[in-house]
Order: sequence, then structure tokens, then C-alpha cells
Amino acid sequence: MSKALQDYAHFKALSSQESPGNGHSGTMLRRVLTKGHKPRICVVGAGVAGLRCAQVLSKGGLDVTLLEARDRVGGRMYQSNLGGHLVDHGPNWIHGLHENPILDLAKDLEDTLLDVPEVKPTVYDQDGRLLSVEDGGHCSRLMWEIIEEAFKYSDHGADSIPQDRSLLDFFKFKLKEKNIPTLTAERVLNLCQSWGDYIGGDIDRQSLKYLWLEETIDGGNVFLASTYRAILDRISNDVLPHVNLQLSTKVTSISTPTPEESATTAVPVTVTTWQNETAQFDEIVMTAPLGWLKRNTNAFQPNLPKPLQTAIKNISYGALEKVYLTFPSAFWLSPADHQKPKPFFNHWLAPAYISHHWAVECAFLSSLPAPHSHPTLLFYMHGALATHVTTLASKLNPTTPEYLTALSDFFKPYYSLLPNYDPTAPACSPSHALATNWQNEEFAGWGSYSNFQISDPEVVGKVDFDKDIEALRKGVPERRLWFAGEHTAPFIALGTVTGAWCSGESVAKRILRAYGVNDVVVPGVEIGDETGRELGVEEGKVAVKRGGTGLGA
Repeated sequence: MSKALQDYAHFKALSSQESPGNGHSGTMLRRVLTKGHKPRICVVGAGVAGLRCAQVLSKGGLDVTLLEARDRVGGRMYQSNLGGHLVDHGPNWIHGLHENPILDLAKDLEDTLLDVPEVKPTVYDQDGRLLSVEDGGHCSRLMWEIIEEAFKYSDHGADSIPQDRSLLDFFKFKLKEKNIPTLTAERVLNLCQSWGDYIGGDIDRQSLKYLWLEETIDGGNVFLASTYRAILDRISNDVLPHVNLQLSTKVTSISTPTPEESATTAVPVTVTTWQNETAQFDEIVMTAPLGWLKRNTNAFQPNLPKPLQTAIKNISYGALEKVYLTFPSAFWLSPADHQKPKPFFNHWLAPAYISHHWAVECAFLSSLPAPHSHPTLLFYMHGALATHVTTLASKLNPTTPEYLTALSDFFKPYYSLLPNYDPTAPACSPSHALATNWQNEEFAGWGSYSNFQISDPEVVGKVDFDKDIEALRKGVPERRLWFAGEHTAPFIALGTVTGAWCSGESVAKRILRAYGVNDVVVPGVEIGDETGRELGVEEGKVAVKRGGTGLGA
């Protein structure tokens, strides 16, 4: 059993018992209730983790207040209309097809899912030439072969891997070990930069030692062609009528009792908002993104325990953005293309023919099933490229022609290489554009989701990312302070919608048990058992949790 599956067994145990140590075993936590008092719980953040947590708590009969800084619920799960087509600003994918509560919701709602066909992606080389199907496919297969080898190496040998060794280092070593010809090796090293679109960070910063934390259960990943709108509506409708929702309410300070006060007196948790209003609760669940926690550790009084401070500092936060370019028609498709399976991904290796040298990948939304297919290119970006494009777009009004022109001009060196492009044809000029801007949004934590980067032990000391996640996951129940979100999820679901959902549910169950409430029946299922037998895990296989690029949280 892999480390990730072992952790899931521990994660499920944490939902039912507390301990003063790592939370995997020990004495049950119990609260002392004043007669006639209904516990008041504050959940901060109405993203997926907060909504699920509030739902389970309210089903258990507790009094729940849900505070959200935005003027809407959903967090990064957000959609808008682009040229008559609904598009997701946040997650596009559902990861893992066995015992997945988010997949169950999608099926129940009859959402349209795309199981990306096994069609080789199209690849353009550094000189802008389209590689043959054989050459492009060979480079892609070799890239994923090495990534799978890296996962296995990380899972079995993590203790001996230096914490400053990157996934890119492993690629270079393996390409040399396999005696791959120079040109092919260069292309693979170029193509593997797309790994950054899975984690929101550069491959030369991806920790090889902790690559196993990016692994998930095999079983496939699907693109949610009909968007997450119906899922968000279902989750919201199930919980909001039963809780006290307060929108546009930014929390600035959280004061919790000491462990001694919590154990012997009824000292409450005090929450202060940006309007200097205060409210008191019996427990607080903080679901703000990791990036927000990094900049606001001083919001907690008394200071967070050292293990939590270390965890928040150690775990990195990604910068993953998207640009949608919608055209009058899918000019890149010929009539014959409509009669056969179409590629979903296209890769441009780092171009030598323009001033910047960013490799780029996009998804063809024209390949989505009807009625959700539309003539749109969805570009995924991370790191410096994401920062550059969002900075460019954020200076302009999205409703102006200048906004459309700026994004179109930036990506034209890429999309102009696609088949049938004609600079004089109206069909080849974008009619609508949208760029996300998560890394400049406070309530998204100035980024996307957690990832695990290399570091110099001589500078920062030894890091233990798995222990850091466990510390966040456990929270500080002795101070009535709990944490949920994609950064506290089971290792098999970090950085995903499913992970956020499960983390919120787990914390809610722990709180309910502390107040003697058991066996609460709520919609949704667990994501499998700790053995993996129900999950369809094929021995020796690994899968990437973002599996098809996209925002996971």
C-alpha cells in the first residue's frame, strides 16, 4: 500500500477520535455542555470545504454561522458567461472515478463529463513546426513514463532523497540513463515544463522527495464539460437554508481560549470582522486558503502553536491561472475532424521564434461533447508566465476592446500555428477573452493551491511536508480552533475539490463527536476504503491528482 493510501486510513480515523499527538489514535475529545445550550459554531469561508462542513454540522443539530468575505459563495468554484458559453474560473476536473462524492453529485445532476479520449496531444517544437504524431506521441509517452518512475522512486525512497532534489533533476538523470537521443531529450525536457500546470509551480521547484504527495488513486479523471455550476448550486441549496450566512464579512481577528480555559470554563471563541464587529462562538473552523493563512498568522490570538506556524510557512502556495480565448468558429478543425476522435490538448514547446520563451499548453473546448462544445482555446499557465499575463490583463477593463486585443496578441504566436489559420479570416480572430487573476485576489490567498517545493536544508532546516499537513489537519481542538481546506485533505486528494469536501466533512464529524453527536446522515460518500480494494487501484500504477491540467481547489 502506498504512503498516500496509508494516510487515508489515518485520515478516516481522525474523524472519529482525537489524541494529543498526531491525531491518529488516542482518547476521544469531549466537550462539557451547559444545560439547554446549543453549541454555536463559526465556519469561516464558504468555499467547498466551508459549505460541506456547515452542512454536516447543521445536520447534526448545531447552530452554524457561515462567514464569507466575498459577496457570493463557492470560493474558487466560480463561473461566468463568455460569448454565450459558461466557463469555470476555478476547477475544471473531477479527480478519481471510484467512490468520489463530487463525481456522485455530477452524475446525480446529470452533468456532462468528458473522459478525455486516448488521442495523442498535438505538439509544436521550438521552431513552431508541428511534430509528427509518432514523434509527439513518443515524447509524451516518455515524459509520463519518467513521471511514473519518479512517483515510485519518491514513494519508496523518500527518506534518502535530498530535500533540494527536484523533479527536473530526476528527468535529466533518467533521460541520460535511458540514452535518449539529444533532440528527443531536449523536447522531453521542454514538454515536461507542463507539469507546472498540474501543481501551479515550476518543475525545477517541485520536490522529488515529496512528489508522492501529488499522487492519487488510479481510476481516471474527467473534465466537467457542463462546468461546476450545478454542483455548486446543489451544495449551496442543501446548506444555506439551515445556517446563518453572512456575506461580505471579512474576518480580521480570532481570539481563542487557552487549553486550560477551554477545559475548565466556558470561555468562548471571539471573532472580529473588518467592521470591528465581534461575535462569540463555542468553536471556529477556519477554511481560508493556505495563502491567506501565510499572510495572516497574526490574526490568531494567542499565537498558533509552533507546529502550525511551521506548517503554514513550509508548504508552498501555487500560482495557476487560465485564459479563455473564444473564436467565431473552431477554425483549427477541418470537416473530416468532426468524424473522428479529436485531440483535447495541444502543446507548444518553448518558442525560439518570439521574444519570450514560455512553453504553453491549451485544451480544445471544441472537443467537448454537445451541447457544451464551443470554439474556445483554454490556456493553462503557471509561475512567471501566469504572473506576466495576469499583470497584463489586470491593468485593463475586461469589457473593453483593449483587453481582448492584449490577450489575443500575447497568444497569437501560439494559436496562429494551428491548422487552417488565416490572419485575414474573421474566424481566426478571438471574439471574447477571459483571464483569471487568482494570484492578485486576497480571498483566494493570492494564488491557487498548496504544493511542495524544494528547499535548502542549510537555510530552512529539515522539512516534513506530510507532518505539516497532519498538523494543519489536526488543528488546535484544545483551543476550539479547527482548520479545513484542500491543504488539510487526505494526501490522495490534496489540491482538489474532493479533498476540500472531505476535509470539511471530517472536521464537522470531529466536532459533532466532541459534543456527543454520532451517526449523522448527510448526502455524500467517502472516497473509498483504506485498502484501495474498492477504488480500482491497479498494483504498481500511479496517477496525478490534477490529472488533466486545471485548478483543483
